[in-house]
Amino acid sequence: MKLVGRRSECAVLDDVLAEVRAGQSRVLVLRGGPGVGKSALLEYAVEAAPEMRVLRAAGVESERELAFAALHQLCAPLLDRLPSLPPPQQAALSTVFGMRPGPAPDRFMVGLAVLSLLAAAADEQPLLCVVDDAQWLDTATAQTLGFVARRVQAETMGLLFGAREVREELHPLPELTVSGLQDGDARALLGSVVGFLLDEPVRERIVAETGGNPLALMELPRGLTATELASGFGVIGTQMLPGRIEQSFLRHADLLPSATRQLLLVAAAEPVGDPVLVWRAADELGIAAAFAEIDGLLTVGERVTFRHPLVRSALYRSAEPEELRAVHLALARVTDPEVDPDRRAWHLAAAASGPDEAVAVELEQSAHRAQARGGFAAAAAFLQRAVALTAEPTPRSARALAAAQATLQAGAFETARGLLAAAEAGRLDEVGRARVDLLRAEAAFALQRGGEAPGLLLRAAQTLQPLDARLSRNTYLDAWSAALFAGRLATVADLRKVSTAARTAPRPEIAMPGADLMLDGFALLLTDERGKALPMLKQAARMFAEGEVSVEEVMRWGWLATAAAAAAWDFEACVGAATRQVEVARSTGALAVLAVGVNVLGQVVALEGDFGEAVSLMAEADAVREATGTKVARYGALVLTALRGREAEAYPLIESTIRTASAEGQGTAVQYAHYARSVILNSVGRHDEALLAAKMAANDTPELFVSAWSLGEWVEAAVRSGDRPAAVEALERLRERTDSTDEPWGLGLAARARGLASEGRQAEDGYVEAIEHLEGTRLRPDLARAQLLYGEWLRRQNRRVDARAQLRVAHESFQAIGMEAFAERARRELQATGETVRKRVGAQPAGAELTPQEQQIALLVRDGLSNPEVGARLFLSPRTVEWHLRKIFDKLGITSRRQLRDALPRTDYESLPG
Repeated sequence: MKLVGRRSECAVLDDVLAEVRAGQSRVLVLRGGPGVGKSALLEYAVEAAPEMRVLRAAGVESERELAFAALHQLCAPLLDRLPSLPPPQQAALSTVFGMRPGPAPDRFMVGLAVLSLLAAAADEQPLLCVVDDAQWLDTATAQTLGFVARRVQAETMGLLFGAREVREELHPLPELTVSGLQDGDARALLGSVVGFLLDEPVRERIVAETGGNPLALMELPRGLTATELASGFGVIGTQMLPGRIEQSFLRHADLLPSATRQLLLVAAAEPVGDPVLVWRAADELGIAAAFAEIDGLLTVGERVTFRHPLVRSALYRSAEPEELRAVHLALARVTDPEVDPDRRAWHLAAAASGPDEAVAVELEQSAHRAQARGGFAAAAAFLQRAVALTAEPTPRSARALAAAQATLQAGAFETARGLLAAAEAGRLDEVGRARVDLLRAEAAFALQRGGEAPGLLLRAAQTLQPLDARLSRNTYLDAWSAALFAGRLATVADLRKVSTAARTAPRPEIAMPGADLMLDGFALLLTDERGKALPMLKQAARMFAEGEVSVEEVMRWGWLATAAAAAAWDFEACVGAATRQVEVARSTGALAVLAVGVNVLGQVVALEGDFGEAVSLMAEADAVREATGTKVARYGALVLTALRGREAEAYPLIESTIRTASAEGQGTAVQYAHYARSVILNSVGRHDEALLAAKMAANDTPELFVSAWSLGEWVEAAVRSGDRPAAVEALERLRERTDSTDEPWGLGLAARARGLASEGRQAEDGYVEAIEHLEGTRLRPDLARAQLLYGEWLRRQNRRVDARAQLRVAHESFQAIGMEAFAERARRELQATGETVRKRVGAQPAGAELTPQEQQIALLVRDGLSNPEVGARLFLSPRTVEWHLRKIFDKLGITSRRQLRDALPRTDYESLPG
């Protein structure tokens, strides 16, 4: 195909195709106004790639509300490959395409499934995906294809989009702006259309007014007489160019018989382009004979297609309301209610001239089906239309409330607020008004984890209390979760206020023992009854860790169960609850849950001292957070970076966390940042500064477990900086936090702090007791720190031989774990005892030459994951994983996956005793 005046644009497309042929992935969005030539350029690319498999889809304006409609167009030829996908991905696509019933899948899991499906096809034959009129894609398709386009890397695949304006879901992808033709090319194209010589002023005026728009140059002269063209009349006016092109099409259509125009309108109103359906509707209207007179505006083949999308929009927008109702009614009557009930309902809604309860009911049913497929935007559209067709105030308000909920699930928060206001203005019972409060609160929590969300959720819980005890208690627990995120930045309801209110919540008939125990325990914890709270929190956490609660509870509150375990100093329950939530989230594809769960599990394994696994989890957390847009602070990364002791990495992360979390109302993230600062400052011996940071963390929401951890840092910093009264104060507060526990974690930290703040025999007893408690746990960093402090104390008592024994073990542990600053501190102490210890100069950890993503992939492969499993973790295709592995092997000088075990050994952590 040769296009006039498009050399540079065709060259860009040729480069895209060349890279695809070379085994790479390329994405390009062609952006430009109507008629500027985007579709022609897409056709050029298709014709220039005869060896590639081409998958096509196009957005249709009237089909924007049907979830996954365009995605089904694109993927339909590949659906026989579904059984080859991992089970969660297979289930996700089967559900959204209506191939089997099931719970609504996570939309990011749908994106991962489509990525895997396309990548598998590209493995067999280079693939070119062409999506035209992307501005009219349904929201679910746009989100999915945007997800895929941002993650293709090394697949033999090209993704080309044509769009008038680039919608949010396709940002930020590479763009090529398609503009009008240069004047010379525009003159040539105009001359090829007009069969006679135009006067130069007229020709120049036409070229100038069309801006070189190819469609305008070809279509505006149609229907105009030679006299009109020669004189310049008929193409001159102030109307916007797209409207003038549409008028040109309409002038053409106006010359056709009325039956033919109605047939064109039927085709414009039928979004699928199904020739059988259009023919049946035409027959229903008695205009089937008009197929013989469509005169070039419409082509009927395997699909019904218009000469240009503007033909469709021009015909549809210019039709009278009664004309539209007639064709939509005909299309509804010939659409099979069993095969395609949703399009039938949409046509019936378009055919309604006023309120129609029967159609509103069908729209509600369509909304339920859309929600079951994960099409929340489509469900919201169906329900909003149902609201418009409902006359009675009570069902109208109920449908507005349902529409608001679906709209919130689709992420359209401003629209949802309007629907909530509409619902509130109608007739709602008390439960309905409580649901309005709840939805407002959930919207606030989704937008910002902290801030005003705790207060809104608390209000909803209190409103629900006399109406639905089970929902009320669940909402109280959600309010506690929100208040935990908000910490001291909660604007209306902090943890204490939520806890005080939750103690009044009645017991529901439907029991959820794990969640109920956790709510009761947290409520007691924050209302000064720690002794009663800790056993309840410990029991609740163990129920979550040991599989005694439902999957739904694990997904909703699993991370909170880890917080309960930390409050009760039960590290084993911490590990179990965090691990179970991640396992459940991965297996079900609940990526929004995974964004929090992996973050929490990363903290836990960092506290264990398994930094290799922590790095992998943090990279996964970053990938999930980037994919889902979940606003969760990098709690795990803060803990890991602080324990590692790399100042150049730690301080920027701490400062950015404080800045971002403060703006987003996540006060606990700020508290974590101050705690992390105190750890790293203690590790490098800057104890005066560490004391300030520890005090800030410990005094910020002092009831939280991170406050207790900070008290330990406070004691160490105060003793080392000579402020013994401050050390005694912090020790007393830490004792209060640990007196009610029998868990070695809490007892070990308290004993270590007691050793620091004491003298003589009491100091030694404290250190020995701390080591005894911690030796039986997974808490390697805390154990090594106790040994370091004991060794430092022994050296100051001139017991050099005993000191060396403790310091040597501590130094070896720190090195094995990767706690670099503490290892250096232990090395200096050992030297002070007279022992020679070589300093690692310039030594880089294994794999330091790898990029963060390469390191993450290498660690997962080293641990035995297959390429598809790694891809599922990191939102990459197996082909991209393989591409990264080749680069990893080159950098590490190895040739096989098995050699990764030697090239990237796990830290000596695994070989340590216990």
